[in-house]
Amino acid sequence: MGSMRIDLHTHSTVSDGTDSPAELVAVAAAAGLDVVALTDHDTTAGWEEATAALPAGLTLVPGAELSCVSEHDPGRGISVHLLGYLFDPAATAIVTEQRRLRVERRERLYAMARGMAADGLPIDADELLSLLPPDSPAGRPHLAQALIRAGLVTTVDQAFAEYLGSGRGYYVPRHDTPVEDAIEMIAAAGGVTVFAHPLARSRGRVVSIETIVKLAEHGLTGIEVDHPNHEKADRELLRDLARQLGLVQTGSSDYHGTNKMIPIGAETTDPEQLEALLDKASGAQIAVG
Repeated sequence: MGSMRIDLHTHSTVSDGTDSPAELVAVAAAAGLDVVALTDHDTTAGWEEATAALPAGLTLVPGAELSCVSEHDPGRGISVHLLGYLFDPAATAIVTEQRRLRVERRERLYAMARGMAADGLPIDADELLSLLPPDSPAGRPHLAQALIRAGLVTTVDQAFAEYLGSGRGYYVPRHDTPVEDAIEMIAAAGGVTVFAHPLARSRGRVVSIETIVKLAEHGLTGIEVDHPNHEKADRELLRDLARQLGLVQTGSSDYHGTNKMIPIGAETTDPEQLEALLDKASGAQIAVG
């Protein structure tokens, strides 16, 4: 597996990306990837389409990015994203929690859009939701696109900075899954877990190193070390920590199509680290094109 190119964190239109699952695997193959993981937010709904559309020579690792919260650190309530891979998508606890999160995401998006409309911004909350598939995990990038269409901003980043970010006037908080519960749920369903962009300081508050140690003790499988939002010093810190704790180290683009300007394959995972992940999982199978 020495020269393989592996990207373990991507999003499709099933959550907040701009490529359909079928388009995403085609983009991955065209970019020269050998392995790609589909990790839409709080849903596994894209797995089947991505698998059916797999180009020859591309391997799909089925996954999801789970919306979680950590209560360990001062200030508490820090948002944590947990990548779950190769779990049984029919596991009752996961199906139930993902459905709850998707419903809450839609309600949150609707509330934010209604707040904008009430202030006279040209945003129609009902129209916004009507454009989304009925059970999709609606997210702030969908509202960002509406702000772009309305001519209020020119980029998703500007939409978050001016309207949608934490502390902005239209921000509505979420009630996410306690991260320890999510680790347990994925493990019980035969899957493995990787802490997504744990030190992405540009996104807001991050957990302490002590919290990552606690999560490792709780069964966390790995850390996403190489991520576009990680500074060089933090990557080295996380790499050392992963070695000390025996955690798998991954690297990923967090590709969202045109919702973010990061190309697929911008960061990659070492093949030996992928093997370590696969060895620990039993709930679902990789798919080979």
